[in-house]
Amino acid sequence: MTVSNMRAWIRRSLAPLHKLTSKIRSAGWLGKRASSPDNDKLSIAEPAEEAISVPSSNNHHPQPSNEPLPIPVQQPLGWMSRIRQYKTTIAKGVGAFGLVAAITVGGNYYVESNTLDLYDVYVLDKWIGTVNDPQIVEDFKIAKYKELEAKWQNVNMILNTDEVVLKQERAFKKPFDNEAALAELDRYLVPEAMGVQLKVNGEEVAIVKDRETAESILDDIMSQYTGESAAKASNQVSILSAEAQTEQEEAVLGVSKIREAEFMQEIDFVSLTVDPEEVAEPEEVKELLETGAVTPVTHTVVQGDCVGCIAHQYKIPVDVIYENNPWIVDDRIKEGDELNLTVLEPKLSVKTVEELVEQQEIHFETETITDDEMKVGETEVIQAGQNGQKLITFRLTKINGQLREEEIISEEITVEPVKAIIKKGTKVVGEGTGNFAWPVESANISSGYGMRWGRLHKGIDITSSKRDILAADHGKVKEAGYRYDYGNYVIIDHQNGYETLYGHLSQLDTEAGAIVEQGDKIGVMGSTGDSTGVHLHFEIINSGKVENPMKYLNR
Repeated sequence: MTVSNMRAWIRRSLAPLHKLTSKIRSAGWLGKRASSPDNDKLSIAEPAEEAISVPSSNNHHPQPSNEPLPIPVQQPLGWMSRIRQYKTTIAKGVGAFGLVAAITVGGNYYVESNTLDLYDVYVLDKWIGTVNDPQIVEDFKIAKYKELEAKWQNVNMILNTDEVVLKQERAFKKPFDNEAALAELDRYLVPEAMGVQLKVNGEEVAIVKDRETAESILDDIMSQYTGESAAKASNQVSILSAEAQTEQEEAVLGVSKIREAEFMQEIDFVSLTVDPEEVAEPEEVKELLETGAVTPVTHTVVQGDCVGCIAHQYKIPVDVIYENNPWIVDDRIKEGDELNLTVLEPKLSVKTVEELVEQQEIHFETETITDDEMKVGETEVIQAGQNGQKLITFRLTKINGQLREEEIISEEITVEPVKAIIKKGTKVVGEGTGNFAWPVESANISSGYGMRWGRLHKGIDITSSKRDILAADHGKVKEAGYRYDYGNYVIIDHQNGYETLYGHLSQLDTEAGAIVEQGDKIGVMGSTGDSTGVHLHFEIINSGKVENPMKYLNR
């Protein structure tokens, strides 16, 4: 029974009492009007209820008389008369009123105490139960989310909680069942896994938890080569900190500065519904992007092995062996050593462009004055030479941290060299001057002198559109032949403590024992031996020790 229904029942119960009260008020008012002498227009009198007669004083029984009998006089009835007349009815009405009042008060209390705020639970307009507290439903949804998070920690699980609607109703003695409603709600809350598909050049690589996870993986890869995280824009990843620095910034000698950095492949993120089992761990995805998930290849060193021989056997670049096995120094390996020969096939590559400023010595020039009076081999120093200093700025292009191109941007002489003047005796054919010319015209340096992959790169690599190889100074050809590492090569002895080596030639135009002058053609640039492209490998050896050719060569 609702509150409105209860109130209607009470009104019906009080209706007889209202009618009785109205009747009493109406009768009293009419009696007054009938007895009033001032009211001549009203002739309404109350009905006779009793007659007043005069009995005999001597006899108890009435005697016949000739006198006419007295006429009964109708007396007006007041409120008290009316009350006496209706006292029984009034008593009954008062009793009924008290009963009804008691019923009303008790009924209202009963109704109010049994009238509750209840909440009907709907999922997509389908009623599934009634609860007495909306917080019960909210707590249930939170508990379901926590349950999913505990089970699928690396998966972005969602529930269709947005389809759940609660409708409030205030009702009398309406039944509810919290447990049944939640049990039914559990059937309608369907968990769904959402993931982000990581694509490289349009090819699916892996599915991860969310975009934030994917970007974190890319940041980790980028930071290995830049020290900075990757920034995201228009589904492409580039590095914010790789903007060109101002010219006023002071360069640190020997420390490269990153000018550009980017992923070489196009990267896309696609959000989609997935099977939770398909979501990969971040470390697994990172390894896949960096290595391509290739099968590892190893080699155990046996007697007679050398680094170049092993590279030739497996048909891989020598650089791979040095990169994968950084403990190798000066090609020293021994029987039983295990080498990692795995050639990685990364799905994602980071290209960086760096600038490096290095300080180099400028070897002084030597001016020779011949003196036919002096014996062969005798010299006299007229003026001692002094080396100068210069700053060379290189642009280094690297892919995944490995140098792919080296270019000289500028040279700045900071200390001018002082020329040496020497007087020499008899002229000896084939003796060098000590001043070296570039062995290639229009030369460009593709790789400089210094440590590379755990070993010393003993010279410089030179490229040019002009392929003729020229003698850097006068001398005598000491060797001209082929080696597995240098390919076709020439060594010139300059008869003054210096030697020069020319490697990877495609053609030899001289032979051992030949006397050459500075600028004579001795071969043609090529890519023989352990070479990754057409270039000249050029070394300067002073008294048996290699030196940086840039110390002797000037633009």
